[in-house]
Amino acid sequence: MLAQIAVIPSAPLLVPELAGPAATDTEPVRAAVLAAGNRLAQASGQWIAVGVGTGDHCAVSGDFGAYGVPVPIRLPHPSESTAPPPLSMLLAGWLAGQSRPQPSSVSPVIVDPETTPAAAGALGADLAAITASAEQNIGLLVVADGATALSPAAPGGGERASAWALQRRIDAAVAAVDPDGLSRLPVDECATEGVETRAAWQVLAGVLSSLPPMTSRVGYAAAPFGVGYTVATLQPVGTP
Repeated sequence: MLAQIAVIPSAPLLVPELAGPAATDTEPVRAAVLAAGNRLAQASGQWIAVGVGTGDHCAVSGDFGAYGVPVPIRLPHPSESTAPPPLSMLLAGWLAGQSRPQPSSVSPVIVDPETTPAAAGALGADLAAITASAEQNIGLLVVADGATALSPAAPGGGERASAWALQRRIDAAVAAVDPDGLSRLPVDECATEGVETRAAWQVLAGVLSSLPPMTSRVGYAAAPFGVGYTVATLQPVGTP
């Protein structure tokens, strides 16, 4: 069964070695991510990690060299692939390594960022069916972030009201466990406002649409660098 879902941003600066000691703005979001990872690890030692990237498979190890420092990670799962893990899977592996207890497996589900909302939702429904039929508890980690134009110095070209409006939709949908809100994120708007992980959000929508009701615990929702970062834990209603 699906024991719990953790949502974290696709942000390299979560890794302290990449952020550097002066980047104190990263500390609150990093603390929230680590707390969500620990909760997920306590709920399940077997994770499925969903995030955008190219290709269907990746290697069991990699590093953050492309982002400045070759911090190593591992994704313990059966694989003969030598393809480098995309950023989403690097972060999944990093969080797995930081969490206590460490999960014994992290199975990557790499989603093409151009996947249509319908196809992403169908993939999410398939994942929900897989977890429902599993004898052991499964933890789902979703690596996705938001709009990139939420401050004057934001990487998406400055601050835009339209970006904030889209970000509020994402945050509200996560907080309310609203799969319809995620599934209806407009493809064109997401592209314009820099939500490159739209497809991952819509896989989550497909999962949630196929499950009994869940509750959400939002640990962080802000834009410290002009990019929307949301951290949340979702679990079945009635779970302590």
